[in-house]
Amino acid sequence: MTRLRRLSNRAVRRRVRDAVAEELLGTPRSLGVVFGLTAFMFLVGVDYYAVTLEEVPTVLWPLYADSAVAVALGALSLATLLPTVGSGDPVTETPANRPLAYLHTVSFVWLVQFGLWPVVSLNLAFESYVTAPDAWIYYWGVLGTHLCFVGLALLFPAFGRTTRGALALAGALGVGNVVVDYAFGYYPPLLYEPGAGLAIATLEIAGGSVWLASRSFRRLDADEG
Repeated sequence: MTRLRRLSNRAVRRRVRDAVAEELLGTPRSLGVVFGLTAFMFLVGVDYYAVTLEEVPTVLWPLYADSAVAVALGALSLATLLPTVGSGDPVTETPANRPLAYLHTVSFVWLVQFGLWPVVSLNLAFESYVTAPDAWIYYWGVLGTHLCFVGLALLFPAFGRTTRGALALAGALGVGNVVVDYAFGYYPPLLYEPGAGLAIATLEIAGGSVWLASRSFRRLDADEG
């Protein structure tokens, strides 16, 4: 109980997060392993969307292939750690600037948003997915890999910063994704036709992801001040 009470303290949670980030990302070897897993998830995502990409206007591909794009952004965020890790400095001392704040914020929001989205979308047709011939891949596998998105994203505030502009951009992209998926009808391949319920849930997940980013990241403006 004492440990749980300590974890309710934001400063304690930040120290735990920073320690985990240092353990998983703080050496060339460990960063390479995480980067390799991220690259693998990206390739799986590309394979998932590749069959239907021809049906979607090219300009909308980044919003349509949302999971693959989220992982690609996450990989870019990890790549920014290479100079810091290579020099032997702690991950938490990675230099911050405005472009990086935008990258890390959008990466975080998209990884959380599309990491949680399958929890809702697949369970709206739970019976169809768990009784499918390849349920261990298309249900359990999808849920497991996408929840890894969230775990990866939660490490980013250890080295990243955010700004109001970055949060606003992430929110606008989340709304844009909902419009593309459910107003234009370019939603990811599913075993059922999604309705307003999934659209509203997706919008709520997007808003929650931006809120979590605003709570998790330190502000770049505060560092500059």
